[in-house]
Amino acid sequence: MISINKVFGDLPVTVFEAMSQLARDNNAINLGQGFPDDPGPEDIRNAAADAVMNGYNQYPSMMGIPELRQAISGHYQRWHGLALDPMTEVMVTSGGTEALTSAILAVVESGDEVVVFQPVYDSYLPIIRQAGGIPRLVRLEPPHWRLTEEALRGVFNHKTKAVLFNNPLNPAAVVYPREDLELLARFCQEFDVVAICDEVWEHVIFDGRAHIPLITVPGMRDRTIKVGSAGKIFSLTGWKIGFVCAAPPLLRVAAKVHQFLTFTTAPNLQAAVAYGLGKPDEYFHEMREDLARSRDRLTSGLERLGFPVLRSQGTYFLTVDLSPLGLNETDEAFCKRIVTDYKVAAIPVSAFYEKDPVTTVVRFCFAKRDATLDTALERLSDAVHRR
Repeated sequence: MISINKVFGDLPVTVFEAMSQLARDNNAINLGQGFPDDPGPEDIRNAAADAVMNGYNQYPSMMGIPELRQAISGHYQRWHGLALDPMTEVMVTSGGTEALTSAILAVVESGDEVVVFQPVYDSYLPIIRQAGGIPRLVRLEPPHWRLTEEALRGVFNHKTKAVLFNNPLNPAAVVYPREDLELLARFCQEFDVVAICDEVWEHVIFDGRAHIPLITVPGMRDRTIKVGSAGKIFSLTGWKIGFVCAAPPLLRVAAKVHQFLTFTTAPNLQAAVAYGLGKPDEYFHEMREDLARSRDRLTSGLERLGFPVLRSQGTYFLTVDLSPLGLNETDEAFCKRIVTDYKVAAIPVSAFYEKDPVTTVVRFCFAKRDATLDTALERLSDAVHRR
């Protein structure tokens, strides 16, 4: 009998693909998977097209074209006061997931423990296990999803090699305040731990909040690997342009992993992202305002229908806590019911837990056109009243 890698062979189909397939099967509006139905900024797309026709189309530098690495460095200096050497502390990858994989495989070895927070993005755990690491899960809970000293004290120990931290947190739509970051930083320093920070939603934040990169917290500059994503910043999710930023000793090893994963990334898309990162601050603020309007449109509509919405602080998502409704069904059963009966797809947040899941919270994507959101709301008009 053929032997396969059980880490991946035993994985189920991802919840995103499963719910998207149900959406296709039922001709439903897909508010599950996190992609906009807008084509993305025209000027950035034009920059990519121009780079294809008039630029370089052979293998670019494995680390990323110099223009983009310099743009990433300048962008983070401007927004966060973070000084990065573009040649030794910045790398471009084929998307945020590849960036995270490069970071995890660079740090984690057999027997190392890795602290991970549930709800957890689905790629984290299999890559940790493929590296031989042992995930130590922290259960975050609605409505605030905050870190606590008690929870961290329960998982950090002398075997802890890394912590994987997503901020803003998908799917809970939380932007973590400085006090939580300082708490996590204290544990990283106490136990000599590397922080791998999934910050792909860093620009998608609302209501005047500020994203604070963990790498900027005192004591974390040399022990943090920061991951970003142009796909999320510019609503161009199909481009798959990721960033890895870290001190040279960490980045050198991540680069060696990247070399044997994708090696390099489309140069024309890199050139366009470099152009985009140089756009004035007003662009980023207007992007947030546009998404906040969509968030508020879906929030108010769901609340009118009787859905208890948890306020979204960032990302493309908002969540609904079903527990006050007395529906006598789990989040997964609710999502299957509404995609079948009401032709609207959502994601059960329990799918982001490996053990002891929260089973009452459902995630909706609001990064859609007004007409799409309004039609979804019309279809959901009596979904909460069914018993």
